[in-house]
Order: sequence, then C-alpha cells, then structure tokens
Amino acid sequence: MPVPARPRQRRSARGPRSSPIVLPAALLVTAVGGAVVTAAAPAGARGWVAGTAAVAWVCIAVLAAVSARLLRGARRQAASLGDELETARSHWARQSAEASQLVNATLPGLAQQVRGGARPADALARVSPPADPHQRRLLDLFATELAAVAGRADEAEGELRALRAEITEGGTELERLTAETLPAAVSLLRQGSSADTVLTRFDWPKDARLRAAAEWFVRELAYSERRSAAAEAASAKALSRVQAKTVSMLADLRDMQDRHGGEIFGDLLRLDHSTSQLGLMTDRLALLMGGRSSRVWNKPIVVESILRGAVGRIAAYRRVRLHNSSKAAISGFAAEGVMHLLAELMDNAANFSPPIDEVHVYVEERSAGLVVTIEDSGLKMADAAMRRAEEAVSGRVTDLASLQGTRLGLAVVGRLAAKYGISVNYRPSSRGGTGVVVLLPPQLVAQQREPVVPARPHRSPSTAPAPIPAPAPAAPAEKPVSAPAPAPAAEEPAPAPAPSRAAEEPLPVRTRTPDADTPSARPAGGARGGGAATPGGLPVRAPGRTMAEAERDRRRPAAETPPAPRREPGPARDAGSRFGAFHRGRSGGAPGPEEPRQAPPDE
Repeated sequence: MPVPARPRQRRSARGPRSSPIVLPAALLVTAVGGAVVTAAAPAGARGWVAGTAAVAWVCIAVLAAVSARLLRGARRQAASLGDELETARSHWARQSAEASQLVNATLPGLAQQVRGGARPADALARVSPPADPHQRRLLDLFATELAAVAGRADEAEGELRALRAEITEGGTELERLTAETLPAAVSLLRQGSSADTVLTRFDWPKDARLRAAAEWFVRELAYSERRSAAAEAASAKALSRVQAKTVSMLADLRDMQDRHGGEIFGDLLRLDHSTSQLGLMTDRLALLMGGRSSRVWNKPIVVESILRGAVGRIAAYRRVRLHNSSKAAISGFAAEGVMHLLAELMDNAANFSPPIDEVHVYVEERSAGLVVTIEDSGLKMADAAMRRAEEAVSGRVTDLASLQGTRLGLAVVGRLAAKYGISVNYRPSSRGGTGVVVLLPPQLVAQQREPVVPARPHRSPSTAPAPIPAPAPAAPAEKPVSAPAPAPAAEEPAPAPAPSRAAEEPLPVRTRTPDADTPSARPAGGARGGGAATPGGLPVRAPGRTMAEAERDRRRPAAETPPAPRREPGPARDAGSRFGAFHRGRSGGAPGPEEPRQAPPDE
C-alpha cells in the first residue's frame, strides 16, 4: 500500500495588505501640496505652476493606479504559484513514498515469490501495484526478467548437479578401473587369456573415452604379452637344444676321461668343468625364460652329492669348503632345482668375496627342514643392496627387462625358491661378509626307508667315497633321467671338490646282492678296476682324490701304475683313483689344475 505523505502547513504567499484609503489619501495630499505650491508662487507664474502641478498630480494618480493594478496581478500570480508548489511538493512526497514502498517491500516480495516457483503474473497479483504507471511498467519488467533469470539459474544448477554426479561417477569408475579391473585384466593376460576374453569378462567404464583408453591398453598389452610369450618360448626351445648339447658334451667328456690315459686327463677335467659352467648358464637362462633344467632325477639324491654337484658348477670351486654331516637326501623332483639354487648362491658368494678368502657351507637338520648356510668373507652388503637381493630371491621379480645381463643369478634363485617353497634370507656373516640361510622344507627331504652303505674295503672311514652319478644322456632335458637309489654321504667332505662327474651329476651308487640283475658293486679302492661302479659300469670316485695326485699317478713308471684300460662292457674304469688323486695332491701341496676364469658375478 502507498504510504501517504505527511501534510505540510501551507504558508501564504501574500504579504501584508495596505489599507484601501492609502491611495486616495496620497492623491489628496499630492493635490493639497500642488495647491499650496500654486498659491505660494508669484502672481505672474501661478498659471504655469498651477498647470504643472495639475499635470504632475494627474501623472502621479495614473502611476498610482497602474501600480496598484500591477501589484494586485502580481499578488494573484504569486498565490497561484504557491498553490502549484504545494501541489508539486505533495506529488513528490507521494512518489517518494511509492518508490520507497516499491524498493523496500514490493520488489523483495515479488523476487521471493518468483524464486519460490510462482509465475510472474501470479506474483504480480499478490502485491500492491504502484499508482505511477512507469513504476508499474518497471515492476512488470522486473518480474519477467527475474522469472527468466530464475529459470536459467535452475537450469544451470541442474546442469551443475549433473556434472558433479558425472564427475563423481567418473572418479569412481576410474578408481575401480585402476585399482581392480586393470590389475585383474593384466593378470589374466599374463596367464595367456586373449584380449577379447578379458574385454568381455569385466565391467568397463561407461564413459566412452575411458572405455576406449582401457580397451586400447588391454589390446596393446595382450599383443605385447603374445610377443613376449612367443619370444620366451622360442628362447626356451633354443636353450633346451643347447642344454641337450651340453649334456651330450659332458657325457662325451666323461667317456673320454674313462677311455684315455693320464696325458690328457687334466685337460679333460678342465673341459668338463667349463662345460658344467656352460650348463649352469644355459639352465639359468632357460629357467628365466620359463623353461626347465637340463636334468631330471627320478630318485632321491643325498645332500653330500647335492652340495658337490653345486660346487662343481662354479668357477671358484677350489675356495668352497663344505661342512656337512647330514645323511638326508633330496627328493628327485627337486634335486636339480636345489642344486642349481645352491650353485647360484655359492657363485655369488665367491664372486663378491676376496679371491684368497674361502666360502663356507654348513648343513644342519632341523625340525623345520634342512638348513644350508653359505657365508663369505667379503664386504658387508649395504642396506639398499640387501633389500634388492632379498626382493630378488623372493621370486617377486618377474620382469626380465629390469634384470641386467650379469645380474641374473639371484632372479633364478627367486624363481626356484618360489617353485619349491624354499626360504632364502640374507644376514650379516660372522666372518665379516654376508650370510645366506636356505631353508629346504620337509616336503623336499626324501624319507629313506633303509640306508644303503656301499662297500669300502680299501678306504679308511675318514675318506669314505662320495657317490658318483652315471653320465647324463644326450637326450633333451624334458626326458627324465633314471637315477639309482641314494648312498650315504661322506662323514667329512673334502675341502675342495674336483670339477668332475661327481660334482656335476650326483647320481648315487647302488649295491646289489649276488642274485641281483644289476652289475656288482665294486670297492672304492684306489687300484684300477677295483673301485665301486654304477649299474652302467661307470667307476665311483673316491672322495679326496685331487688332480695333483692323478698327475703323480700318471708320472709313475709303468710298473707302478698300470695303463688305463680301454672301454669294455665288463670291468669298471679306474676313475676313482684319478678323482681321489685330485684331493690328495692338493693336501700334499702339489699344484692342482689351473682354475678357470671366474664367471661374471651375479648379484
């Protein structure tokens, strides 16, 4: 409602009014004055003085009459202007009140109704319109524009809510994609699933851009995995052929060691050891490529033979000292893997310790399994290097691209440990270097039902012979190699095993009764033809024999040392005396064979 203007007291525009007799009195006084002037004038001048006075009086009378008339007109005009001024003041007061009402009450109420969803016409009907048409037009325009602005604001708010919901949903989908879907898809692709199978198995993001990016990633990764798998398969196939050739070369070398005399025996042993190291390298690459080792055993192998086989595969075999009193045996399915794992750790310890220091290997039987400890005297590993080594032997390193060419050994250890459930842990060594504790679980230790003790008629208990395997066939590594039953290990192993057949393929010796179909067991003596033999007729090396003693036996006169027999189907060859001479020569201070150059160190 318009607020009425406060009435103001009207002031009169007229001044004090003169009396009506003032003008006649003034004319009378003027006439009297003219008469007095005429009477006082000389007689001769009275005529023109009287005329002048009469004219002057008439002029004054006319002027007074005109002035009075004009004054009355001015008074009337002033009164009219005063009335108009009062009217304008009242109109201005009314306009001011309406504007104040419009600004302070009408417009806020109208805006509140429009924001509440009312139509402009309904909102205008609920408010009092101003009397001024211009203000009414302004109010209508304001209501219309406010309704339009409110509509656009509602649309913008709806779009904002939709965008927020879309962003939230996209963030949730992206988080699920990166945290769940992509890792699961990568795992399936690495297991051999195709890209189409993976794409149809998971719920992918609804956003087209995210979905396209995820699909492109899956297809590219599937293509990369196919190429990687094909490359690994081709590499494993090629390495299996190299492994077969290596096994064949080892068999030929050992056959030559039995057939030829002492002139080339040392050279054959060095070739045998170099070929064994080549076999270790090829097995290492084959395992990293997803292949298998070059040998498979179907009978348990005693721990002594496992240790000697591992030592015989490394370059610095002379520096390894074995401390073993266990007669346990490793199951055939895991024997080659355990031997390779220990060989890698021994090689790593030898390569990272001074050339004059020894690497000591201890074997203990515990309720948790068989514990093998390898200690060197090198520099202690830094914390970062220790963490990298522990990560490598844990089996979590599967990316071949992250492995350096000379840092493959510990990765192989990790794969073998994960395959057979072996625990490998690093710790500082009491000898000043680094120690590696290998725990072989009970499921890898074979349960021997009855001990097999080979005949030792010509050896003292302190030099009991270690078992000697039969030569490996030249067949591919996938075919299993038959191995005889295990024999007990020596009480005190030799400090430095020879790079021989006993170090490379630790097949134990089997004895028989007179009624058995297998060949007779022969004593492990030092005389030619009198040592123990495997079922295939191969001789058993007496433990402790060194290359130096074999060289001394070769230099003896023909009367003292009989010539080596040729290969015949019946009697066994005198390889045991040659291997025993290797250790005795080293114990007596005689020079042994030249140590092969050390292989590149593994981490």
